[in-house]
Amino acid sequence: MEAATRRRQLPGAAGGPGVAFVQARHGSVKAEDKDRTAPFHFDLWFYFTLENWVLDFGRPIAMLVFPIQWFPLNKPSVGDYFHMTYNVITPFLLLKLIERSPRTLPRSIVYVSIITFIMGASIHLVGDSVNHRLLFSGYQHHLSVRENPIIKNLKPETLIDSFELLYYYDEYLGHCMWYIPFFLILFMYFSGCFTTCKAESHMPGPALLLVVPSGLYYWYLVTEGQIFILFIFTFFAMLALVLHQKRRRLFLDSNGLFLLYSFALTLSLVALWVAWLWNDPVLRKKYPGVIYVPEPWAFYTLHVSSQQ
Repeated sequence: MEAATRRRQLPGAAGGPGVAFVQARHGSVKAEDKDRTAPFHFDLWFYFTLENWVLDFGRPIAMLVFPIQWFPLNKPSVGDYFHMTYNVITPFLLLKLIERSPRTLPRSIVYVSIITFIMGASIHLVGDSVNHRLLFSGYQHHLSVRENPIIKNLKPETLIDSFELLYYYDEYLGHCMWYIPFFLILFMYFSGCFTTCKAESHMPGPALLLVVPSGLYYWYLVTEGQIFILFIFTFFAMLALVLHQKRRRLFLDSNGLFLLYSFALTLSLVALWVAWLWNDPVLRKKYPGVIYVPEPWAFYTLHVSSQQ
């Protein structure tokens, strides 16, 4: 009886001060986790920007620079190996970025997005490999498939349909499955980049150094990938979220500001690019319609390589 009485009087008994202390301690930790702000992820953003420039932007350049004897036309090119490496490193960096988010993001959506991203990038790898190989045979990127001199006279004509199917996988299906989950993941991460402390809403020096190469790469991504609608929708959604959170007295942290400023620079560069080529009759024919955003490689084959 005395032992039972002593057990009932222990500080850790239900409702006792010990349990109250433990509950208060755990409650304070949860509050701290809720209000914590992630530091600027310079390492991830630097690797992300570097591999985008080298493995994505540098991929077609490497195909033109390296001697064709090293990579025969019936074998994967150096650009294909760049693309394969990109398809592995980029999903890994996106997952690491999600892991560092101050906010817990829906894991199922993240995993499905990563899987779709890899599938779309892999589809694009095959289509883009063949399309760039055709450049060595005289394919002109600023013309449509059926208007290209090396294709329009193919017999039987059903072969032209096959090349159009290849172009569809490369430029439409591959791009959609590649870029939609890519921007969705970036937006989900951006949604967690808010802090209650206005003093923490600033960008450190290293972040400012990365804004220009990051924004310039996204310009290439938007123009060459023909995803202006997806990009502008994502950018406006980010602005709307910023305004909504501002009413709740929440401010962007350094990582959120980095993404927002990079996208703002991208939009400015796209506007300058379109204004520069606004009256180009050949590109106007290739890109009809209200939204006119020429591809850099179409400009290259029309105005640079054709003059060499």
